[in-house]
Amino acid sequence: MKIRIKFRKWGVMKFVGHLDIMRYFQKAMRRASIDISYTAGYSPHQIMSFASPLGLGLTSDGEYLDIEVNSTMSSRQAVDALNAVMADGVEVVSYVLLPDSAKNAMSLVAAADYLVSFDKAASLPPLEETAARFLSAEAIPYVKKTKKNELELDLKPMIHKLRVQDGGLFMRLAAGSAANIKPVQVLEAMSPLCPQLRALLEEKPHLIQVHRLELYADKRDAGSLDPFFVPLEKLGEEIV
Repeated sequence: MKIRIKFRKWGVMKFVGHLDIMRYFQKAMRRASIDISYTAGYSPHQIMSFASPLGLGLTSDGEYLDIEVNSTMSSRQAVDALNAVMADGVEVVSYVLLPDSAKNAMSLVAAADYLVSFDKAASLPPLEETAARFLSAEAIPYVKKTKKNELELDLKPMIHKLRVQDGGLFMRLAAGSAANIKPVQVLEAMSPLCPQLRALLEEKPHLIQVHRLELYADKRDAGSLDPFFVPLEKLGEEIV
């Protein structure tokens, strides 16, 4: 049986990297008595995969991992059992059964929601006008630097939503293997329109907090040009 688990990550746990989070959940499965399946062979390991690694220093309400189990308790019981062994800063929020034919979460991720917040000490002006001017452009050029080369991108088709919210910026961005951009890249592309934002990125990036809200699959109908985003947890069913 395939199971999808959604969890939150905040506080000091934002400084725990992805590999350590993987090991953390492997131990949590054993402590919570989850009947997880193991691979065969001389070095068996738990069948577990994560949807999308979260950058170090980021918090989130929408992280996912998929597991396979031999048997299972109810969703409510599993959530309670896992949370009973969680450290402060991690909370499991859902545990759903997937169809046998379901693809793993990593291959399904198409978009992610983020809320970018700014400390009061950042002293930024209202960003409504800057965001409107930014989105009105026909193209949003951005040079993505890698270890080996530079890649010229147009961020416009990869920004599905952008608006001012709670004094910060809400973003729905392309994520996954086909296209993937980060909130800081959007801020960098926007910064020429706002000198204060450019100075903040260059001099005081620690005053910027990125919080991931959700991860989505694109379940658009065949032939449709418009994406139809569905939260990954909605692709499964609660176990009663």
